[in-house]
Amino acid sequence: MSGNEAALRGHHTALQEGLSELRGRREELSGRIRVEEAERVRLQARIAVLSRRLANTSESLAGLRSTRAHIDRTIAEMDAASGQILDNSQTLLDVLKEEMGDFGKAIEP
Repeated sequence: MSGNEAALRGHHTALQEGLSELRGRREELSGRIRVEEAERVRLQARIAVLSRRLANTSESLAGLRSTRAHIDRTIAEMDAASGQILDNSQTLLDVLKEEMGDFGKAIEP
């Protein structure tokens, strides 16, 4: 039985060494998992910050575009109005010239 006991002890020792090696590997992997989880948390926080910045920038951009569109409409309206004023002024000048000519003819003896 002594040979069997030695064989069993040898198997037991080998098993213990194998388990010890697996435990070491597990600890190594646990460490790597903790590092990766920490990186994931850091990246998620960064994404949250960037998402807020993107939302704020998008909102600001929408406001700026709205303001620019309003200014574009104002410019177009002012261009149209100034063109109308110029046309009306020219018509008034033409009428005044014509009336002055008629007035001058009426005064002549």
